[in-house]
Amino acid sequence: MLISLFKNSNVQNKNLLIYGEDAFLNDYLIRDYLNNSEFKGLDLQRIDCENDGLDELLASLTEASLFSQQKIIWVKNPIFLTGKSPKKLQANIAKLEKVFANLTLSDDIVIMQANYANLDKRKKITKLSLSAFNSVEVQFKPYEVSGVIKAIIKDEGYSIAQNTLHLLLERSDQVMDTALSNYLKLKLIADDNKKITLESVQNNVDLSLAQNIFEILSSAFKKNYQESLERLEDQLREGQNPVRILSVFENQLEVILSAKILLARKRSEMDIGKELGIHPYRVKLAKQTQVSVSKLKRLLLEAIKLDQGYKNGTYQGDEFIKMFLLAI
Repeated sequence: MLISLFKNSNVQNKNLLIYGEDAFLNDYLIRDYLNNSEFKGLDLQRIDCENDGLDELLASLTEASLFSQQKIIWVKNPIFLTGKSPKKLQANIAKLEKVFANLTLSDDIVIMQANYANLDKRKKITKLSLSAFNSVEVQFKPYEVSGVIKAIIKDEGYSIAQNTLHLLLERSDQVMDTALSNYLKLKLIADDNKKITLESVQNNVDLSLAQNIFEILSSAFKKNYQESLERLEDQLREGQNPVRILSVFENQLEVILSAKILLARKRSEMDIGKELGIHPYRVKLAKQTQVSVSKLKRLLLEAIKLDQGYKNGTYQGDEFIKMFLLAI
């Protein structure tokens, strides 16, 4: 099961608490968990605590299923595990504490999906939940996205070459939700050998905004201004505005600059990726960019100044961002 990719507090416990802010990944992990043959044929009840309230959750936890002796209760948005639960819920929370304290006596399986960056571990209900459930914290650094996606692909019986995985992550901006969504699309068109090919990624996963803008900068760095301006105009036609594009310019210039400074200090690409919170492949791309540190500093300051000019109304139209590229 995919939850094994993350630290489990008690793998023998069928009751599951998944927490972490990546809602799409949490949902995917739970759906994979529910595919367990042990759960086949069981009645599945879904409770959203924010929409349905705790009364309905308590009723599901304490009432027998009409369809089978055992049921699965999938609990979403358990706000009572955070510091944001309103005081009016205290009476029901106290009842939940009693239920969770005796959860091993129930035949039902409870799965809680807490899409929160942090739980309030000072609260009694949270402490009880963490001990009564197999608790899985779904947390990862940006540079770990590659490893998680690769493990998911392998666990599901598919294969992908390293260069193909790099391209998939590039076109997904190294963002987990985007990479997972693109992988699901590629699964549908994979061949009988379950191999995700470089060609399928090239043909079915579009360049991300960040990657398109990196190509704009790369062309300008190589003095290929015609190509750079054509790529910029493509983005403008697709609805991107100068402020949005400059924001990405600034981010990319800052990453390249920081990576080059750290590379000059003999730091490894992996260490730099961890320090900057980016995938090491972006460090490799920065290393390959033939631009001096002094020029990168100047360009970053000019991009920030231009960005401010657009925001305060000093600059309007596309000409000024085009002039910025031509001056690189």
